[in-house]
Amino acid sequence: MTTTTRTHTRSVTPAVLAAPLFVAAAAAQAATRDGYDLTRHPVSMLALGDLGWIQTTVFVATALLTLAAVPAAQRLAGGWTPRLLALIGAGLLIAAAFEMDRADGFPVGTPAGPPSTFSWHFIVHNVGGSLSFLSMLALCFVLSRRLTTAWRRTGRAAGALFAAGLAWAMTGGTAGSLTLFLGVAVAWLWIAAALHHLSTRPS
Repeated sequence: MTTTTRTHTRSVTPAVLAAPLFVAAAAAQAATRDGYDLTRHPVSMLALGDLGWIQTTVFVATALLTLAAVPAAQRLAGGWTPRLLALIGAGLLIAAAFEMDRADGFPVGTPAGPPSTFSWHFIVHNVGGSLSFLSMLALCFVLSRRLTTAWRRTGRAAGALFAAGLAWAMTGGTAGSLTLFLGVAVAWLWIAAALHHLSTRPS
């Protein structure tokens, strides 16, 4: 590995770490938080309640890791790759700053069912989440164009799976929160792997 390649790898490492950190933290909390059901509650709802600071910290940490890799992405790929990474990070920061509403029995003690109205901070949170989601989706296809055939196919598949999970969740499909989380996990982990692969190619 050349000195330039090692430098690129180190520079893009924050974005590579962001995806597994987010997925692992969400899965661990989903398995341990009282009253939380990943099939009914979006991951963002983990930011509610006494332990909500954990998910808020995860949002901030993964946002900052993603943003830290933008300069390296500019050198490695240019075009829309660094811009989409920046939008993912910005969306995560918005999601961290503005909480969803309590609903559907979570946190424990919250009445069952959806809220009758949505707060302004819930709406802003969804804007941030949508910004991150759509940017991840686009980045799967943008990055795949710069890689070999096998990577291109898997990138398009990851993007398609994420799009399907997102559409299912948005239309109120059964276990929509779970399909959305799985779509995010597949797409974001593929992006992390693709960035690492791109950074280790000889200049």
